[in-house]
Amino acid sequence: MPARPGLLYVTDLAYPARGRRYCDEDIFLSSRLRADFDIALCHPLDATALMDRFDAVVVRNSGPVIHYQEEYEAFRARAAAQGTRVYNPLTGRADMAGKQYLLDLTRAGFPVIPTIDRPHDLPLLPETDQYVVKPKAGADSIGLRFVSRDELGGLAHGDVLVQPRVDFRYEVSFYYIDDAFQYALHAPDPALRWELAPYAPTEADLAFARRFVDWNTLDHGIQRVDACRTREGDLLLVELEDLNPYLSLDLVADRTRAAFVTGMASSLHRFLDAVPGP
Repeated sequence: MPARPGLLYVTDLAYPARGRRYCDEDIFLSSRLRADFDIALCHPLDATALMDRFDAVVVRNSGPVIHYQEEYEAFRARAAAQGTRVYNPLTGRADMAGKQYLLDLTRAGFPVIPTIDRPHDLPLLPETDQYVVKPKAGADSIGLRFVSRDELGGLAHGDVLVQPRVDFRYEVSFYYIDDAFQYALHAPDPALRWELAPYAPTEADLAFARRFVDWNTLDHGIQRVDACRTREGDLLLVELEDLNPYLSLDLVADRTRAAFVTGMASSLHRFLDAVPGP
């Protein structure tokens, strides 16, 4: 292993994310990681062609892969065939593999917004005035819509997920490096998902989030556990992001941001030492 490993840092700096600036976050993060690594930034569509020249590929704010699904599958296949180190590792069981995990977690009794994909499972959902319908392969709210119970019968089941529309108090996100909690942020106004503020989690909150990090069994990488607080005070999982979670680093304290960079660099070193290269 060279003294300064080379990282191919995958990001779509121009992606127009609502309420977020991918470019700012990745310029900051990659600039700090240069203290430990030689880094080159590239667009996700260029990753397959370039990845052989680096010790590892770091997938960051690369945008929803639904926009380049064929190229993403080719990237995964080639990385697997060559043993390319990819961070996060491509063994993630959550958003990295699609939305099937929401069905699996529902059936396993985890505290998740109840999710079905078959008409005969409708009794598993609580009755409500509106339901959320979204594509299994969706991301970033692409294709999400709200329907009444009467409209559910006309859906093309199999390719979509159905959930009750939850009347929640706020959303909260927990950020992890490997299995270590870093910080939490919440959106006090349910209508403003990316208007975030610092959040001080309770022990019960952290125990909730840790269940999903443990379930995912990723030894290395960054994860974001998104949840909503119901009117009754419970937390329910909304999403477990293990592919390219936006980190909102501009909204945390300087000390927290610096600690995250240090933690990510340490995680990358451990990853490079533990996972054989091609």
